[in-house]
Amino acid sequence: MKTRNKTIIAGSAALAIGAIAVGFKLQASEPATETAASGSTAHTITVYKSPSCSCCAGWAEHLERNGFDVNVEDTNNINEIKMKHEVPREMASCHTALIDDLVIEGHVPAADIVAYLENPQFNTVGLSVPGMVQGSPGMETGTKQDYQVIAFRANGQQSVFREHKDY
Repeated sequence: MKTRNKTIIAGSAALAIGAIAVGFKLQASEPATETAASGSTAHTITVYKSPSCSCCAGWAEHLERNGFDVNVEDTNNINEIKMKHEVPREMASCHTALIDDLVIEGHVPAADIVAYLENPQFNTVGLSVPGMVQGSPGMETGTKQDYQVIAFRANGQQSVFREHKDY
């Protein structure tokens, strides 16, 4: 999966550069993050998901398209992973991922993860898009809902990290 992704990114970058050079405007379903565009070292993230969850696989593919090295671990006991990494019940979604010491719960956009990693907040356990929000990465069903990416802390506090609105 990693080799294919690097080939796709390199090919996409070459096409984008060529299109820009001749004045074409590219349209994409999601913008590449600075990490993917700049060619800098990718972040490695491990995604724990149910073997049968297609939206979780879609989110992992979203991360790969945006420059992350993704390791997928299928598990039949995702709740055990959530409890081990202190994911509050109200922050829960269908999958849990780990990047360094940060927990990523649910369909958090790659650009938001990169933004957080560039400017971490004190005492944060993780970021979450609670539930199964239509229109979030991996949940592209044609319907879009407004949603928030929530930072949750070890002391139980939560705050909005980013908002995504369907205007």
